[in-house]
Amino acid sequence: MLSGERVRASRGREKRWIVREGDGATVGEILKRAGEGEGAVAEGRVFLGRARVKSASEKVRAGDEVRIGAVAGATELRVLWERDGMIAVDKPAGMPTVPDHGGASHSLVALAAQAIGRTAGDMFVTSRLDREVSGVVVFATTRDAEARLRNAREQGRYARRYVAIARAPADLEADRAGHIWDAPIGPGKDARHRAAFPPDTKNAKSAKNPNDVKEARTHWRVVARASGYALLAVEPQTGRTHQIRVHAAHAGAPLLGDSAYGGAARVTLAGGRMLSLSRIALHAARVTVPDAHGESLVAAAPVPADLAGAWTALGGAPEAWDTAVSCEVEP
Repeated sequence: MLSGERVRASRGREKRWIVREGDGATVGEILKRAGEGEGAVAEGRVFLGRARVKSASEKVRAGDEVRIGAVAGATELRVLWERDGMIAVDKPAGMPTVPDHGGASHSLVALAAQAIGRTAGDMFVTSRLDREVSGVVVFATTRDAEARLRNAREQGRYARRYVAIARAPADLEADRAGHIWDAPIGPGKDARHRAAFPPDTKNAKSAKNPNDVKEARTHWRVVARASGYALLAVEPQTGRTHQIRVHAAHAGAPLLGDSAYGGAARVTLAGGRMLSLSRIALHAARVTVPDAHGESLVAAAPVPADLAGAWTALGGAPEAWDTAVSCEVEP
């Protein structure tokens, strides 16, 4: 696979069908009523409640919810490189890393496998990006490579550089120093989200189960400010779910577009213009991993146009992105 090669993929909105008396007794009958073929089951796009449907013959009852991940429009998946039992790809925002309610065949892992003539079952997921986050994702395609990447994580040689746009409290000043967010992270009140907790989690009344709260550490730096927002350079040192998003929100600097953690989806600009962002302003710009000989191998993904445009609309300097990608952030 040559660097920069692209494969086409599709994505779209899901359908929801609440079963009523007389609608049918099986998932297949509901799919027909919803204008879908049974092939949606094979594609992994159909859910009965929270469970993925494995057969169109599965029974349904009145009141059940059937969800069908629909596909509309096309996007492109860019392969950055493939070598030494690994493949690095540039994930667009809006695409899940692994199968979710939108289906299996349109997940990043399935499309990356397709790009190199493999199946999703041949791929080892070594890192994930949230659906509305873009940037570099590295998969292993052999057990040796998977072990190498797992060891790299343990040894601190699996390095990730993110760039983000966050709300900037008055005390979040741009400087040349790196800082640390180290609040432990665990399940939030909403099972879909995470929360930051005090260091002494055993006595944290807000933690339902202190054993589920894990140490988390994020290095970060403010690169520039504009219109009450900041451009951040970020390097997570641990790999907790939603780590950067949770730490930023806990610090009073939720990411633009991250409504789940208090970030604004719309910002009123000078003159009354409105800036809208339909994704989270977080991008994995660079990942560094060891190759088969122990040498550092870098995968880099350019900042997407929507994020670059949002920063410019806020009054930020375009060249600040280069600094955010290349600057030192370690305290």
